[in-house]
Amino acid sequence: MLLKQTEQPTVNGFRHSVIESNVLARSSKSSRAKLLTELRGRYILDESSPVFASFLKEWKVADCEQAHSLLVFVLLALNDRTVMMTSCEWLFPRLLQPGSELRIGDLDTFLLSVARTTQPEISRWSDETRIRVERHYLASVRDFGLATGATKKLSVKPALYAAPVRLLIQALFTAGANSSAIVRHEAFKILGIAPNEVIDMLSELHRQGSLHFRMQADIVELSL
Repeated sequence: MLLKQTEQPTVNGFRHSVIESNVLARSSKSSRAKLLTELRGRYILDESSPVFASFLKEWKVADCEQAHSLLVFVLLALNDRTVMMTSCEWLFPRLLQPGSELRIGDLDTFLLSVARTTQPEISRWSDETRIRVERHYLASVRDFGLATGATKKLSVKPALYAAPVRLLIQALFTAGANSSAIVRHEAFKILGIAPNEVIDMLSELHRQGSLHFRMQADIVELSL
């Protein structure tokens, strides 16, 4: 909503839309300021950021609502370690089986498990915080088009769209990954694409003219 109603997608433009124009319909300036802070924390909203600049470029060329939704999801995952980890490790297997029920109890079990192993910072969350994060995550997954349903959420494997894939690739390039690493990268799991499917996916986008990809033996050419 904010992107669609902001003429100049800049730090000042977003601030004016939220605080002055009140495009997100908050009753007071203090609540608008709080919301803007939260949105910046999740989605950057700063055109000087290479990732957000790439996002804006893809937003302009994406040609459907679902592609836009997936773009925002990728941006959030790139900016939030918990979202990226949860999506790659917990959501991905369920995207491979469309119609799988996304239960908050299963997600809670997963987060408690990784809190004891790879993500010890989660163990410092209160039970209330963890459950709130889980509820927000599942609601977001539905809003981004990766699930359907209100009370009972069922997984939906997204169709292949060029814009969110290109954003993810550009972010990986920005982070220092080379083409050979990208064709094996697990980050594509957030879009329901397994590592062993990445080459076929890139080949299809190349065929569509959405990017350049060629691979011969160990030589990989990938550009946007």
